[in-house]
Amino acid sequence: MAIEVKQAGREQLSVRRDEILMTTVLPDLIEADVRRGDRTMLDAALGKLAEHVKVIKTPLAVALLVRSKALASAGPKAEAGFRRAIELLGNPKMKFELAKTQLLFGEWLRRQGRRIEARRQLQAAYQELDALGMDDLAERARVEIAASGEHARKRTYETQDDLTPQEAQVARLAAQGARNAEIARRMFISPATVEYHLSKVYRKLGIDSRAKLVRLMLLVDSPLENELALKTGS
Repeated sequence: MAIEVKQAGREQLSVRRDEILMTTVLPDLIEADVRRGDRTMLDAALGKLAEHVKVIKTPLAVALLVRSKALASAGPKAEAGFRRAIELLGNPKMKFELAKTQLLFGEWLRRQGRRIEARRQLQAAYQELDALGMDDLAERARVEIAASGEHARKRTYETQDDLTPQEAQVARLAAQGARNAEIARRMFISPATVEYHLSKVYRKLGIDSRAKLVRLMLLVDSPLENELALKTGS
């Protein structure tokens, strides 16, 4: 019995070690290999990451592999990979990796000359990374936003209850009757991310349902556009 317990403990430790390696080391190595253009090392790291994903089999593990493959790809394949990774990272518990993925996708979009789409991803990444205290990555996002011709909107204590541009867009579409799946398609995000944004919108506007969001828009003395304008600081 004691031997079985020790064996189980070693197996759990091995899985945990693989998970740490996968989430903290290999994705960064792959990103570095992409930037250096080192295809040999890149392919080796991608292969190793794929092996670990077969063991871990979690949404985070799959998302990181999909994101890494997107980094190593080009054209529609890369874009589809980034969007799929963002969809897989819709759980709020994975918000750091979501923000990192939005940063990488935003960088990719800007290099494709798609500045407006890039700003949407970069602003979301910047605000989350800044809120998490990830100063280096937040600065990287800020520089990318500036390169796209925009200014980064920093979250402060006074503005922490303001709607972000993405939250405001979700709120407007939801109030107009769009379903989560439709909003997701129009904004190029996952339905889970739409739901996440809506939950934050409800808290910030002091409501608790989509029906109240619609009623808020219909109020003559306090239309949603005015409420959103106040909340977004515009």
